[in-house]
Amino acid sequence: MKIIFRVAWLCLMLLTFQITVMAQSSKINGVVNDAVSGLPLAGATILNKIAGKEVLTDQKGNFSIDFIPGKHQLIITYTGYQERNILPESENFLNILLNPSNKQLDEVVVVGYGTQKRKELIGSVSKIDPSETKTIPAGGFDAQLQGKAPGVQISSNTGVPGEAVTIRLRGATSINADNTPLFIIDGVFINSTSLQTISTGGKATSPIADINPSDIATIEILKDAEATALYGSRGANGVVIVTTKRGSYNEPAKVSLDVTSGVAWAPKLWDLTSGPEHATLVNEWWVNTGEDNPSLNRSFANRPFRPVNEIVNGQPGRGLPEEQATYDRLKEAFRTARLQSYDLSVSGGTKGTRYYIGGGYNKQESILKPIHFDRASLKVNLDQKIGNRVQVGVSNTLSRSFRNQARAGDGPQGGLLQAALHTPTYLSPYNDQGVLVGRAGFDNLKLLIDNYDVTAVSLRYIGNLYADAELSRNLVFRTSWGIDYNHYDESEYWNNLLIAGSPNGFATSSIAQNTSWVNEQTLTYKPALGEQHLLTVIAGNTVQENVYSRTYLEGRGFANNSFTLLSSASSITGTQNWSKNSLASFFGKLNYSYQDKYLFTASLRADGSSKFGVNRKWGYFPSVGFAWRVIDESFVQNSSWLSDLKIRTSYGMTGNQNGIGDFAALGLWSGAAPYQGVAGLSPQQLANSELKWERTSQFNVGLDLAVLDNRITLEANYYQKYTRDGLIQVALAATTGFENYWSNAAKISNKGFEFNIRSVNVNNKNVKWTTSFNVARNVNKIERLATPLQYGSRNLILQQEGSPLYSFWLYKQLHVDPQTGNAVYEDVNKDNKITAADRQVMGSVWPKFFGGLSNELNWRNFDLGVFFSFQYGNDTYNHNRFFGEAGGARDAARVIFKNNLKRWQAPGDITDIPRIDGINVQNYLDGGSRWLEDGSFLRLRNLTIGYTFPESWSKRISINKLRFYVTGSNLFLLTNYSGPDPESSANSSQNQPGIDLGTPPQPRSVQFGLHLSL
Repeated sequence: MKIIFRVAWLCLMLLTFQITVMAQSSKINGVVNDAVSGLPLAGATILNKIAGKEVLTDQKGNFSIDFIPGKHQLIITYTGYQERNILPESENFLNILLNPSNKQLDEVVVVGYGTQKRKELIGSVSKIDPSETKTIPAGGFDAQLQGKAPGVQISSNTGVPGEAVTIRLRGATSINADNTPLFIIDGVFINSTSLQTISTGGKATSPIADINPSDIATIEILKDAEATALYGSRGANGVVIVTTKRGSYNEPAKVSLDVTSGVAWAPKLWDLTSGPEHATLVNEWWVNTGEDNPSLNRSFANRPFRPVNEIVNGQPGRGLPEEQATYDRLKEAFRTARLQSYDLSVSGGTKGTRYYIGGGYNKQESILKPIHFDRASLKVNLDQKIGNRVQVGVSNTLSRSFRNQARAGDGPQGGLLQAALHTPTYLSPYNDQGVLVGRAGFDNLKLLIDNYDVTAVSLRYIGNLYADAELSRNLVFRTSWGIDYNHYDESEYWNNLLIAGSPNGFATSSIAQNTSWVNEQTLTYKPALGEQHLLTVIAGNTVQENVYSRTYLEGRGFANNSFTLLSSASSITGTQNWSKNSLASFFGKLNYSYQDKYLFTASLRADGSSKFGVNRKWGYFPSVGFAWRVIDESFVQNSSWLSDLKIRTSYGMTGNQNGIGDFAALGLWSGAAPYQGVAGLSPQQLANSELKWERTSQFNVGLDLAVLDNRITLEANYYQKYTRDGLIQVALAATTGFENYWSNAAKISNKGFEFNIRSVNVNNKNVKWTTSFNVARNVNKIERLATPLQYGSRNLILQQEGSPLYSFWLYKQLHVDPQTGNAVYEDVNKDNKITAADRQVMGSVWPKFFGGLSNELNWRNFDLGVFFSFQYGNDTYNHNRFFGEAGGARDAARVIFKNNLKRWQAPGDITDIPRIDGINVQNYLDGGSRWLEDGSFLRLRNLTIGYTFPESWSKRISINKLRFYVTGSNLFLLTNYSGPDPESSANSSQNQPGIDLGTPPQPRSVQFGLHLSL
């Protein structure tokens, strides 16, 4: 009874209060105008937050709203104008003037667990408008961002759409743990690690390609510790926050349609010898090897390419070199690819509801036959106000991505490009009986293209459900649940016409599922401390879990090539994997501002991970930052040329656990050890109960400057990063029964600078021209590593203390002896022999500088965009040249590249290409520095020309906006690299970058597009 009485009493008090408020409330009228022009602002929002009333101004800027004089504050907002707060003391008519906002300083930037105006930022954050890059024909939005943000190095390793790209934010901090940044889409921490398990020569697919770039509203990249520390264990490699499009309240339905269609083609490809040239080189190789080793019985008389009627040892000649045909397999392998994309969306909202629904379809053929990528996507975002204090919403992304995967990279079996690039040009694809056959250890290209069957289908759902509740005027509670689910189904079938399917066919099937969910709660407190003080306090917790499972089967022995399913195989084997990791986190952050001039922030996050040792699971990651808005000081107020000046500094700690096994600290046993048909156990992994977090500290100092009424803005940053307790796999002696174990045994440093400048060159009624330029440099060094580690094909990559990560480990070729034609290498240990002990660190995959340059020009209804990206000072190992210029050191097929025509032939010849030789293999050492090339480049990443029809014309046919455009990508490339693409890399592994082998280049493309909105 007491409870019933108390509830009734409370209801009575609330009713009495409401009646009192209604009795005291009045209406106030007013108008909202532009403070500069005096023109009325139609559609401005006037909010009485306490009373829960909200109205919009009419076409003349007028409004009327309920309020209580002296108690109810009115908040007036309008897009592109500074917000105003007014506390009317009477019912007198209000004449409200809004000042246009400084677009750059008032730009809202998404940061950790909230938003801030750019002028309030202490951390280093780059904001990117995806509309500037979404037409670049790449599978994922990550590849489209190259050159757009200072300090963010993005390399598109291949011209195959939908494959993984390499992203490094301010260098790399780990050897064996993952260096990829954290991706967050609408609050969901998504998986950015490929689920691919079928071998494609070292390549991997990109999970980011499952996301439709047309659904993205903004992309923020968080780089320094102040910006990333609130993400703790997930922020060591930087954070990429993606916010997708949403509708607007009080907005009628808006329909948008985007259509693009175009073609892509290969740039200039490799220069190969013709059939006659190749035959001439083979004859020379034959004679030289006979001279060096008489027991081979090789001479000019029995050379392979001699007249057919010259019978030697019962074998006729193949015909003279000049009689040989040239078979252009590169032309057969590459094509003019078709590109098409369709996106349709509808968005809008009422007073309490807003929505965005978008659907898209994108199909990209690779320039390399028969590969292609297509993606269908559906996006649904919905937000609903419940009363005046509660808002709930959902974000849903559903996609289906199909990949006809390219086996392009290392390994001859099924290698599409290798079959075209490394098969001698004089060899016919047909044998003497007219049957298509493989040559020189590679598949027949036509058979390979016609019978290629390597596919993957990814079904992806990324969803988030949230609720915001205003518990009081200054306290907001938010809770959210997010999930990233990926069902990845891949298969391959090789029939008996192909090397991989010999003799009776080979097939595999792999189904992987990855489910990652996250639950977060935050409290945001903003107390009223007067006009000079602004305080924001955030506290929260996060619970995350990731579950991975995979079932793999392979079958051999098929009745004939009509049977392709595993159920038809005569022999089937399989494996099964399951893994799970969990993370619990607590965090807090404080932002304080005094007079909007002195900004201070501090944060702390504690993460507990299931991956680490029993007493090492928790890591603690603090950060502090300070900024001084010098522009607001009195001593610079009279500087008419100075528009903004801010100095920033921060220091913090982040952690890393990505890339190591879910059970890395535990001792594991395997049940896959049968003995004489009986199940058995065997030790699989050595335990390390002391395994702990990899920690990276970072110091940052920055400057924000704007002059000439914000016509020129500049942002500069200098940083130092130091990683301790680096996670690596330490090798063990074979006598232990284990190969290695996980340990914290590395230290790595990165330091560098970032510079970004933007200028408004012309801005008048008819013309606007803006330029943006960014450049960055990062210096990487392994500070501690007890034992050097070797990676890559032929151990071309060496990680060793004192050198940068991913250093090339090579034999340094000094010159070619003009008298003998033999290559001369540096004898490092002076023992008069060239052995592995003479290999040394040479070159670097790290550029000395990298960045981008863009120009945007608008003249009347025309627009022009020109965007360049560049890298300078990095090296690429051209492994294609080793296999194409090996001088016959392995076999006669290895003289296919045109550079062989510059070889040494007689005493006195000056060249860097040794004598063609199959005996002295040191002339063509795999790992020789001759194939290390300058990988610097300047690339015209995008060129767009568009025309928007006048509004007066388009509205006659009920169209709000109509724009046609043509866009080109990679139309120009300036580089000294001898291959088609200096960014090509044969392997997607983070420890094997910069090695170009069997990889198709990025294509050039032209697309025509239409944007229409109703």
